Amino acid sequence: MKKLLIAAVLLAAAAGAGFWYWQRGAQPADAALVLYGNVDQRQIELAFMDAERIAEVLVHEGETVQQGQVLARLHTRRLQDAIAVAEAQLEAARAALQKLENGTRPQEIDQAKAAVAQAKAQAAYAEGDYKRFDAMWKSSKGQAISRQDFDKTRLALDVAKAQLQSAQKALRLAEIGPRAEDIAQAKAQVAERERALAAMRTQLADAELKSPVDSVVTRRLLEPGDMASPQRAVFSLAQLAPKWVRAWVSETQLGRIRPGQAAQIYVDSAPQQAIAGTVGFISSVAEFTPKSVETADLRTSLVYETRIYTDDPQNLLRLGMPATVRFDAP
Repeated sequence: MKKLLIAAVLLAAAAGAGFWYWQRGAQPADAALVLYGNVDQRQIELAFMDAERIAEVLVHEGETVQQGQVLARLHTRRLQDAIAVAEAQLEAARAALQKLENGTRPQEIDQAKAAVAQAKAQAAYAEGDYKRFDAMWKSSKGQAISRQDFDKTRLALDVAKAQLQSAQKALRLAEIGPRAEDIAQAKAQVAERERALAAMRTQLADAELKSPVDSVVTRRLLEPGDMASPQRAVFSLAQLAPKWVRAWVSETQLGRIRPGQAAQIYVDSAPQQAIAGTVGFISSVAEFTPKSVETADLRTSLVYETRIYTDDPQNLLRLGMPATVRFDAP
């Protein structure tokens, strides 16, 4: 009886071990490989480039948005006023540069020549006065005119000659035209104004928050009237493509999958519809099975993360949705 009892206990233990091993997911080498995981997508935390109050928020959670679609806008009145000032400053700088590049006008040269002629006439008149006073001074030995009057005529002659030299130099400068350094400085000022205006216009364009890719709005974080900043996201988006199922494969089954291998993805909402997928990533580092993963292996078993990518043209997969991945038997 004792031997029969021991044999029954061993048989029951073997049966239980076999059932446990089967429950762990041990499968024949020629059976189809099945993995379990969750749908994942790339997440985008979308924020404005500048700090300003939000004027409009145009979409809600769950909406599908296209690449380039405007999702929200900032108040731009102050920025538009600054742009108007910058545009006027740029026009003034361009006019100053054009004036220098055009050089002296013919009318200005004619005016300078007339000034030279006038200065020559005044110098000639002053020289004639001086000669007369000098002759009278010498012939009368200083008795016919006073010393003060004589000095005045000499001073008037010196002033007239100086004015003539000044007029001649002004004519020369008018004929030569602006200096190259002045033109270079004016060009630099125009370029500076253009860059400043371009930066403001870029800032104005950034006042519209646009979707960078085709995606779904998962969270709307700010509302009209809130103060936006680069550190505060306005929306959380989930990209429509690519999507993948993040699953874990045990070490004993690791050799049954490879990058590029085809697979079928099933979800509970459409259990009969297979979604084509491809193995795109297999981790090279082992880890313990996360508690959130549904798998037949023990929680303490080492597993490897894998990602099965899919296009999902019918948009059946949702972020976080449980999914089953089946590989055809070899």
